[in-house]
Amino acid sequence: MAKSTKPKSTTSYKDTAFGIIPRSKVVVFEQEGVKKAQQYTIKLSEDKAKITPDLIRNVHKVGFGFIFPDWAGKFRTINVTVGEYEPPHYSRIPELIKNLCDDLSKRLNHLSFPKSGENFLVEVIALLAWFQHRFVWTHPFKDYNGRIARLLTNLLALDLGLPILTIKAETGRDRERYIKALKAADREDYSKLEELIAKALRESLDKV
Repeated sequence: MAKSTKPKSTTSYKDTAFGIIPRSKVVVFEQEGVKKAQQYTIKLSEDKAKITPDLIRNVHKVGFGFIFPDWAGKFRTINVTVGEYEPPHYSRIPELIKNLCDDLSKRLNHLSFPKSGENFLVEVIALLAWFQHRFVWTHPFKDYNGRIARLLTNLLALDLGLPILTIKAETGRDRERYIKALKAADREDYSKLEELIAKALRESLDKV
């Protein structure tokens, strides 16, 4: 009997609030979710909200709770593997996120002023790179950790009087560069991630 030459389907499916749907449809909802979360972070900035574990959970829930109501907005309760990387045990997540928020608060208090100075921008870029990497390294949620990290980075930027940054990291070479930058940060080399953030900041400032 001749073997079928029909290619195997590579479509993946996810169990959502809308039923079990293909990845292509999930992407559409994800894009809507990112917009919801972005609008929410802008409001948080207007309200001068401080980044806390509760705020982090709320941003995740606003963005993705309408798709995945069972786990969005909740820290993961399982261990996961991301490529070759194994994030911290799930039992450590609450403590790690609290420590991250506390450390962030202290670092914000030590930024140089005035805000328009060159030293200030250099320090802010370093701060944003550190925070974004630490958040992704902790991997507090079952999914969408990179998106939430970038949304929180924007919240920090707005709080510091800077425009929203568009850090390209979703597909193709942009994603490869972003992942390479995060892996370098794992080795305490933040230069690549700082370059990506600095580039995004320059592009945003040029539009203002």
